Amino acid sequence: MAYSIALFDADNTLLDFSRAEHDALCECLSARGISTDEDTVALYSAINDSHWKRLERGETTRSRLRVERFTEFFSAVGYSSDPVAMADDYVEALSRQSHLIDGALELIQSLYGRCGLYIITNGITSVQKSRFGRCPLAPHFDRCFISEEMGFAKPDKRFFDLVKASVPNFTPEETIVIGDSLSSDIKGGINAGLATCWFNPNGHNAPSDMDITYIVSRLSDIRAIIFGE
Repeated sequence: MAYSIALFDADNTLLDFSRAEHDALCECLSARGISTDEDTVALYSAINDSHWKRLERGETTRSRLRVERFTEFFSAVGYSSDPVAMADDYVEALSRQSHLIDGALELIQSLYGRCGLYIITNGITSVQKSRFGRCPLAPHFDRCFISEEMGFAKPDKRFFDLVKASVPNFTPEETIVIGDSLSSDIKGGINAGLATCWFNPNGHNAPSDMDITYIVSRLSDIRAIIFGE
């Protein structure tokens, strides 16, 4: 076996966050009489992503992100509403979404009992615990590391240092980080001196300045990497 410990990102690696975001946002917008057309949803998604990237760079806090993304969104669509109430409603709606990426359950079931399985996520604690607890993946994982609980967010090396200190018999040479985000998962794994596997289902070009260990377009390809087949 090539790797005995697998650190999996959650959103858009195992859990379908794009679908979860879409469904939760449309529910909250509809309740306020705001259009749920795809352009409006895409606008929010872009704004939300920009705020999470700022968090990764240490330019904002999680509590500010939670509300300010909706302040910016309401301003962009010209709608007057309470961003704090929207943030509360959205978090509650999002916590009920636990759709899986195709192939996620089959992959994790094939790895279960043969290597240590851990979730590493930058999400909000209440949301991630609820979403992950509702999905059939949960019983297969040894622990879920959530940045809000740990005090640091990926790609901060301190996040990974805490993971290393918490995982029994942690061996860097036998550990792999698997995720879809270059800026948090892959960069964080590289900074922590760990092997990385970029889940890249859309076939984006790999940046030339990142030493990514593996790139896969299908979750099913990860099994052979971990087992060294």
